[in-house]
Amino acid sequence: MSILWGAWEKADKGYLMLMAVVMMISHVLRAVRWQMLLKPAGYNITLKDSFLSVMIGYLVNLAIPRGGEVSRCYNLFKLGNTPVEVSFGTVVVERLVDLLCLLLLVVLSFFIEWDKLMGFLATLNMPSGSFTVSPLLLIAVAVAVGFAALIYAFRNNPKLRKLWTGFREGMLAVFRMENKFLFIFHSIVIWLLYFGMSYTVMLAFDQTASLGLRAVMSIFALGAIAMAAPLPGGAGSYHVLLPLGLTTLYQLPNADAVAFVFIFHAWQTFVLIVAGLASLVISYWLIRWKRPAIK
Repeated sequence: MSILWGAWEKADKGYLMLMAVVMMISHVLRAVRWQMLLKPAGYNITLKDSFLSVMIGYLVNLAIPRGGEVSRCYNLFKLGNTPVEVSFGTVVVERLVDLLCLLLLVVLSFFIEWDKLMGFLATLNMPSGSFTVSPLLLIAVAVAVGFAALIYAFRNNPKLRKLWTGFREGMLAVFRMENKFLFIFHSIVIWLLYFGMSYTVMLAFDQTASLGLRAVMSIFALGAIAMAAPLPGGAGSYHVLLPLGLTTLYQLPNADAVAFVFIFHAWQTFVLIVAGLASLVISYWLIRWKRPAIK
């Protein structure tokens, strides 16, 4: 703890605040992108409702992985009467687009830092191809089977058919957007802002400020791999793999690498909690204000 506190005291708080600003801008753009997806489905939601719901989703995700995807749709329903099944369909489209953007960044990272990243992965003593094939293949198969089962259930159960219709409407809305280029542009900018978040945090620490943009690319690639790598600790693989990567690839002292990763994650989580709680309170009062008075 003393190492982490010492690193926090030495960190340039200006860059950390800049990172928070960049992160909030990315979330505003996410809210705008959600508006764009829901419009062709026939729902003109306000930016305020979209942003509040997105932030509540991030807050819930901190406690229940992926639970935020449902909670933000429910919050949007309470704020603007947008059917949950329709908005959830658009969220699935969002996540597919984000997955594509992440994969493109990982591929670009390996293209730029191929020797370093492959050399580092070779030192992990993982079974050949395990971090790319086994877990990802199993996850893909499980998702495909589960999705097929859901489609079958929704189509063949009269009570669920209406939900399926709305969900499909939300997913297909992306093909009816008037300006698809703008949607793609927003998606690219969102991920560039994520890149900027990592870079501004690196600039906040003397030990990482000189590592450069290539190190940010490596952080992106290792972060993605950490989600699938069969490392001891499971959920903590991000906090294991990234410090190890910074130490091995860029000769950063282990204590500094651990401090950087933990403070980066903790600061990002803190900002999300503050913004999420504020959004939750504002949404609560907006919903109460909209509710007709009971006579």
